[in-house]
Amino acid sequence: QVQLVESGGGLVQAGGSLRLSCAASGSIFSINVMGWYRRAPGKQRELVARITSGGSTNYADSVKGRFTISRDNAKNMVYLQMNSLKPDDIAVYYCNANLFKVGSSYPRDYWGQGTQVTVSS
Repeated sequence: QVQLVESGGGLVQAGGSLRLSCAASGSIFSINVMGWYRRAPGKQRELVARITSGGSTNYADSVKGRFTISRDNAKNMVYLQMNSLKPDDIAVYYCNANLFKVGSSYPRDYWGQGTQVTVSS
């Protein structure tokens, strides 16, 4: 089995910062892309940021310059540093990993349970 566990969400004032962490564990052979998605109330889930095993990154336009994604390949962890938070960032944030399980010949996506981020104005 593979598990993704997020931590670091919470309540912060507008302009503040939070750092999300996600740990992948279990029968993992290798991880391709890790990323963060979010679902705001009444909206569809959207990509926030993602990072390849080689360190290439992509960001949603709405978070560019404010959020930074990073990963520790040795620990199978991904992080999201969120600065200058706005009320528009309120959402449940989900960790995602596209990975090969031990013994699998093809990769698949795994998801964490989500962590709530709330920004007060």
